[in-house]
Amino acid sequence: MERRTFLQALGGLGTSALVPATLSSVPAYAAAGGPPLRRGLLAQRNQNRSTVVAQRGMVCTAVPLASMAGLDVLQAGGNAIDAAIAANAMLSLVEPMSCGPGGDLFAILWSEKHQKLFGLNASGRAPYDWSLQQALDLGLKEIPVYSPLSWSVPGCVSGWAALHERFGKLSFARLLEPTIQQARAGFPLSPIVAAGWVSPKSPDRPGLKATYLPDGRPVSYGTISKNPGLASLFETLAQEGPQAFYQGEPAARMVKFSQAQGGRFSLRDFRDHKADWVEPVSTSYRGYDMWEIPPNGQGIAALQMLNLLEHFDIKSLSPNSAEHLHLFLEAKKLAFEDRAVYYADMDFAPVPLRELISKEYAAERVKLIDRNRAAQQVACGRLKGPSDTTYLTAADGEGNMISLIQSIFHGWGSGYVPDGLGFCLQNRGQLFALDASHLNKLEPHKRPFHTIIPAFVTKAGRPVFSFGVMGGDFQPQGHVQVLMNLLDFGMSPQQAGDQPRIEHTESSTPTGTKMTGCGTVGFEKNIPDDTKLKLAYLGHRIRPALGAFGGYQGIWRQDDPLRYYGGSDPRKDGCAMGY
Repeated sequence: MERRTFLQALGGLGTSALVPATLSSVPAYAAAGGPPLRRGLLAQRNQNRSTVVAQRGMVCTAVPLASMAGLDVLQAGGNAIDAAIAANAMLSLVEPMSCGPGGDLFAILWSEKHQKLFGLNASGRAPYDWSLQQALDLGLKEIPVYSPLSWSVPGCVSGWAALHERFGKLSFARLLEPTIQQARAGFPLSPIVAAGWVSPKSPDRPGLKATYLPDGRPVSYGTISKNPGLASLFETLAQEGPQAFYQGEPAARMVKFSQAQGGRFSLRDFRDHKADWVEPVSTSYRGYDMWEIPPNGQGIAALQMLNLLEHFDIKSLSPNSAEHLHLFLEAKKLAFEDRAVYYADMDFAPVPLRELISKEYAAERVKLIDRNRAAQQVACGRLKGPSDTTYLTAADGEGNMISLIQSIFHGWGSGYVPDGLGFCLQNRGQLFALDASHLNKLEPHKRPFHTIIPAFVTKAGRPVFSFGVMGGDFQPQGHVQVLMNLLDFGMSPQQAGDQPRIEHTESSTPTGTKMTGCGTVGFEKNIPDDTKLKLAYLGHRIRPALGAFGGYQGIWRQDDPLRYYGGSDPRKDGCAMGY
């Protein structure tokens, strides 16, 4: 097929290879009372930012106000952990559709004092009064996305508490102070955040529009938003400590709200909640060690993919060539079939963790990859045993580094805002399987399968790179693409996130959905049409419409003398800031 006919004849390659376009161009519009903005160009930004370099500290987040809050804490004498908490608290205000106290948190941090990595799982559990049998008795085939039945206990604040208690320097109240002040004074919406804000036409759920659209008028970038409810909540936590979220008036208010809305929360759910310190797990790749949090999260999918890809000379291929992307896609499909079957809360299920991330297992699975043809059917390996997010990273002059990710799952979570608290409750419990034979089946006080994953890279036992890529199921794919850009193709921390990415969808899922065919591949702008055509001829099913996948932040460290190199994704509003 001639190249010039490719875009016209995408469908001509056969319906088995291609799916219809779903995106359309977005016209320019004038912001109310402000300058014009062509929203369609937000996804096509100039991808040539400079890597930010600093010596004394750095913060990278998805919104500038959050990076500033973290940097302010560093300059006030706080450490990287303090900065991360302050930045996350600010993101709860300025990026509320993605994160906040109603969601969960995971982190990997390097402690310079202890000379080791620490992992934190601050994800919440299902209510005690919510079981598989109860769901089946309601006739459910899956847990509804926007429903009180999708609520799990919010773990975010317990994560802040655990991080601060063990590693913090400044007072907890000091870390919340910038957000409290900004929530009462108001802040201007940044462009990408504004594009995802609640509108008058959005479905309304209890408390949502009253909190985020109080005057009922549409917003644009630059619109001033306030959140007195969130300010009051943070004032309570500043005065009484973060445990008040689970043992004080906020917990009582959430339980009362749950009872009114048909949820299953009880005070016991909040009293018994705790964050857990865990040992990160790793695999080696090109002389470096890549670290992730073990399940209930999906981080080890990135490790499985890397174990497969190290069997190929990726460096010899052109970045984002058909040959490169084909190998990536085949590795992803294999890892995600295991993800669909084996990943679950390890307190409840016999997850074969060590086997899944072993080199021996990868050596067998890699034999299934055909360099000349896309697999149309993929099965999980035979082993013993049965969606919106924000990411940030920070580093300080002492050498501490933290990789932190926090989410309420879907955009605006469940869409329910407990009375007067100023945040949305997450809908992470939607990711339980309603199948009695599944490792990830719904059980009382169990953690659901989780998509949010922080990452960390070390070399010879020393910290090198703290990073993450937000974006639901895309996150392991984003981790691997960024790491290949760095380690195989020699790109800088900024360049590694700037490069166009691809996304494979429709793999089997931990809720029980099975992949049919080979799934679908989506592309960002600037991946050549010839590459797409070659992938289609290899048997991949191509999505013609362009997308934007994930949101990356990363800090690379170099010692003697200590320096940090920060990268921040142009797909988001944020920035890397250092001093």
